[in-house]
Amino acid sequence: MEPPVTERIKIRGLGRLAAAIFIGWGGLTALKGLYDLFIGEPEANLYAPAPWAFVTREAWLRYGGFELAYGLACLALGWAVLRYLRFLPETVERERQDPEFQLFE
Repeated sequence: MEPPVTERIKIRGLGRLAAAIFIGWGGLTALKGLYDLFIGEPEANLYAPAPWAFVTREAWLRYGGFELAYGLACLALGWAVLRYLRFLPETVERERQDPEFQLFE
């Protein structure tokens, strides 16, 4: 009888990838939110007869605030994933299982 075939799964690597995605996306979104709040204006102002005719300042600030809050939430989630990774093992070995579904058989 042959010994079981094992596979090694990198647990922390998956967590680092998720944290990098959350931190990258959150950073970009938070910066865009800050830009929209303090510098930017809606594209509709370029085509409107008068600025702020189609989109009000209140609506634009509400949009920028939501964008900033969403970006900060993604940053916090990425940071939380990085903190949680300390409790996970680097790799896990388990017995390899045959898939139940075979595409070309």
